[in-house]
Amino acid sequence: MSVFGFPAREADQVRTSYQSIEAWGMTHRADARVFHPTHVDQVRTALAATRKDGVSIGPRGTGCSYGDASVNGGGHTMDITGMNRILSFDDETGVADCEAGVTIEGLWKHALPRGYWPTVVSGTMFPTLAGTMGANIHGKNNFRVGTIGDSILEFDIVTPDGELHTCSREANSELFHAAIGGFGLLGIFTRVKIGTKKVHSGNLEVSAYATANLREMMQYFEAHKATSDYLVGWIDCFGKGKMLGRGLVHDARYLQPGEEEGDLAESFSLGYQELPANIMGLFPKGELWHALKYFTNDSGMRLINGTKFVSGLFEANSPPVRQSHAAFAFLLDYVPNWKRAYGDGGLIQYQPFVPEETAHDVYSECLKWSQKKGIVPYLGVFKRHIHDPFLMTYSTGGWSMAMDFKVTASNRDEVWEHAKELTEIVLEGGGRFYFAKDLVIGPGDAKRMFPAENLAKFLELKRSHDPECLLQTDMWRRVFEPLTRG
Repeated sequence: MSVFGFPAREADQVRTSYQSIEAWGMTHRADARVFHPTHVDQVRTALAATRKDGVSIGPRGTGCSYGDASVNGGGHTMDITGMNRILSFDDETGVADCEAGVTIEGLWKHALPRGYWPTVVSGTMFPTLAGTMGANIHGKNNFRVGTIGDSILEFDIVTPDGELHTCSREANSELFHAAIGGFGLLGIFTRVKIGTKKVHSGNLEVSAYATANLREMMQYFEAHKATSDYLVGWIDCFGKGKMLGRGLVHDARYLQPGEEEGDLAESFSLGYQELPANIMGLFPKGELWHALKYFTNDSGMRLINGTKFVSGLFEANSPPVRQSHAAFAFLLDYVPNWKRAYGDGGLIQYQPFVPEETAHDVYSECLKWSQKKGIVPYLGVFKRHIHDPFLMTYSTGGWSMAMDFKVTASNRDEVWEHAKELTEIVLEGGGRFYFAKDLVIGPGDAKRMFPAENLAKFLELKRSHDPECLLQTDMWRRVFEPLTRG
């Protein structure tokens, strides 16, 4: 095999496999030839082999996108999880220089014993840094620190012509601000230099506050956003009338020097941070989804949501508790394989981002319409957001509400149609969508949600850096490729 006309060294021969690639939400899958590079030259080899095969290739990390953002039906896949070394870590500044296949788990486990925590993490620790950059993920502290892109100092990216670009806010700034949030459609991330936050304990102080409705939850966020480090709301989507959007807010702050009452060194240890494998030391949590699947129906989830709300009233009347960073951050990892409780049809997570001025009305209408149609989200998660500087940003500087909908063979068409109806409500309110979660947005929706100049610039950069459109995913073909025809 040759790479761009030059004979490849034996070390540049990249391992391949054939796999069924599945979206995290289990609603979308495709078979693919998968390349497993372990260094930059093998990334180039994979791109060259794809070009020779006359197909496209889609980037993929650990596959944590709910929808089709890392699935490439009919083409190849680039799995960068083998590029997973932490190259250096500055104990004075907390700056980590990593290969792009390092996961959030790998980063925090390296950083925390040194007194640092990743500035932005998702609700699961398993995404790669490349995936988090491509999605430009946010955390429960977005209202304070922005997206993960705001923590990135520079990165290396290999474009389809095989060229390696080092990008920062000063060098190749245009590509820097477009590739972060560009879902791997402009190039393959191979290295990232990222900042982390100095922390003075392995614990957070966490408080709870029960809210009677969505308005009260929003008021709590606004009253505490200047003093809290993290804010996240759970919403009972079955609540109606004066209790529409009722829920529970968890409010966390970093401990200051001298506040840790326990063993400080132990709190930084990986053993202290590890999530327990068993419930009460006995029942394996990895098997809990088998029991949960009996509750993933309207009656069962109405009961679970109602019970959680009532228990939240007691939690809110209790004093603040100390909770490890990992326990607070990675709620999605508490029950391994929990998504399987939704059954073979899987789930979609529908997460609109809506400006401040319309958010309450838009989300209220989404909840009311879902209840009227009898397609109620089984889980609702509420967050506050600020603007970010990236070209394809999903943020409106307002609020987001993630809603989980169960998908079955019999209701799939109905759920998709319902999502289209909700999308119209959101777009009328000036909202946008997050492609790490999305599986339902079409090209017309993209034209309405992005500023015209942003969308035009992104497609221009795509043509410039990938004129053959070698980098593709099913999400690209669903949302963006139709826009290139007109």
